[in-house]
Amino acid sequence: MQSYDVVIIGAGHNGLTCAAYLLKAGYSVLLLEKRPIPGGGATTEELMPDEAPGFMFNRCAIDHEFIHLGPVVEELELTKYGLEYLYCDPVVFCPHPDGKYFLAHASVEKTCAEIAQFSPRDAQKYAEFVDFWQRLLYGIIPIFNAPPKSIIDIVGNYDVPKLKNLLSVVGFSNKTLDLFRTMLSSAEDNLNEWFDSEFLKAPLARLASELGAPPSNKNMAIGAIMMAMRHNPGMARPKGGTGALTEALLNLVQSLGGKVLTDQSVQQVLIDDGRAVGVRVEGGTEYRATRGVISNIDAKRLFLQMVDSSDVDSADPELRDRLERRIINNNETILKIDCALSEPLRFEHHNHRDEYLIGSVLIADSVKQVELAHSEPGIGRIPDADPSMYIVQPTMLDPTMAPPGCHTLWIEFFAPYKIEGLEGTGQQGTGWTEELKNKVADRVLDKLADYAPNLKQAIIARQVESPAELGDRLGAYNGNYYHIDMTLEQMILFRPLPELANYETPIANLYLTGAGTHPGGSISGMPGRNCARAFLKSQQPLAQVIKDVQSSFKSTVDSVFKRS
Repeated sequence: MQSYDVVIIGAGHNGLTCAAYLLKAGYSVLLLEKRPIPGGGATTEELMPDEAPGFMFNRCAIDHEFIHLGPVVEELELTKYGLEYLYCDPVVFCPHPDGKYFLAHASVEKTCAEIAQFSPRDAQKYAEFVDFWQRLLYGIIPIFNAPPKSIIDIVGNYDVPKLKNLLSVVGFSNKTLDLFRTMLSSAEDNLNEWFDSEFLKAPLARLASELGAPPSNKNMAIGAIMMAMRHNPGMARPKGGTGALTEALLNLVQSLGGKVLTDQSVQQVLIDDGRAVGVRVEGGTEYRATRGVISNIDAKRLFLQMVDSSDVDSADPELRDRLERRIINNNETILKIDCALSEPLRFEHHNHRDEYLIGSVLIADSVKQVELAHSEPGIGRIPDADPSMYIVQPTMLDPTMAPPGCHTLWIEFFAPYKIEGLEGTGQQGTGWTEELKNKVADRVLDKLADYAPNLKQAIIARQVESPAELGDRLGAYNGNYYHIDMTLEQMILFRPLPELANYETPIANLYLTGAGTHPGGSISGMPGRNCARAFLKSQQPLAQVIKDVQSSFKSTVDSVFKRS
């Protein structure tokens, strides 16, 4: 029986990040991945080697913003292990049916100039809009980069500029109340307060909905921050695809002596006298953990499927019921379409330039269309009558991902995991079938061809992944790539539940990381880094607290004196 200090379930980018920090601290680490390759939602693969050899596709995550709000890349020196980021500019292109279009550059000023062609008033307001959300963003970044219940860590992350940004939006008296009002409102309400033009509001609503909720959803105004982030810190992609981030982390982990085993589906977490002591994988092999087991999968699957119910009840008799009834998953997930193309898309009716395709392309004709795209899946309906979609042609920025002169196309179409009226049939009992997923894909591509008429003739091959297949591949409950919804009541101190929010669980030596923990999904590495900090504190609590206090004090003093 093999034994390690720590066994990590799942080798997604957060699991690998967590492992890297623990290995650097001197612990031995084993990661167990159920798929044939590590990476989870951060992989790049040759999907169609027979029909389209040499075309590399990002299976899930593609545009990286959040990772540049934290120190993971710098602290782990990932550039030394092969990671190179390429920054997008322009960052968004959204053609509108009437011939108008939203074109956003990395520069706010250039973006305002583009908007001013159609609405001088909205161009002026756009600069103010971005300034507000960026000040809020940089004021709350220190909270993202720390365990949510660790005041010392959070305080230590603040310097003078971040404090100024926070105070500038929080303010006092009526300003404070106005911020709370904004946070309690919807992204749609917020956009209506700022702007008049549909050609601008629709793509911003589409980006806001990337958090997994319709733009009308109350308490989700924070989604409006998604556009501001594309200006600063900016939108980037690893050269070679998202999988290059996984490769760099894997290179680092292995160089430090960490071990990663693939095709290892964990069936049970082993509990002895109320403590996690290892795991058992499919086939019966057991791996022992002397210090801890860390789960990179969501809390619901961990406690309801992988831990014996008697062990959970002994630790917390209410936990199973709270996980079952309080964790919200609204049935919205993704139907994914990947295409190999012989030539790039051409948006002939919208002053086409190839540079428009460097960032993400949004088909968001109106706020109403975006609303239907995100609300209908929640009740099991497929919003394909007039599809809205998120499109990326990665090879415009990184031609290494396809044969010379050719391109790849990545399409994200929001769809229900379980289809109304078809429950219990099809793939995983969701109602999805091969025939249905391809019919939906046809309608999505038909819509895109209205804007880029050369699409159909350019397709060499395509692969469609249904929500059921995506959920099965990622091991995601209800196909939720964020593990649980990113709504306000399930964030920070409430993610996934208050008693699990600091990466520790009621079972000794059992920890959580991944998208279902603070600060949530997307490519950031923050949950992995934060979990590693929580684990290290649990091993040497007094020594680590003293070290953190010293670090926090030094950071604050350095910041003050650098600017005095």
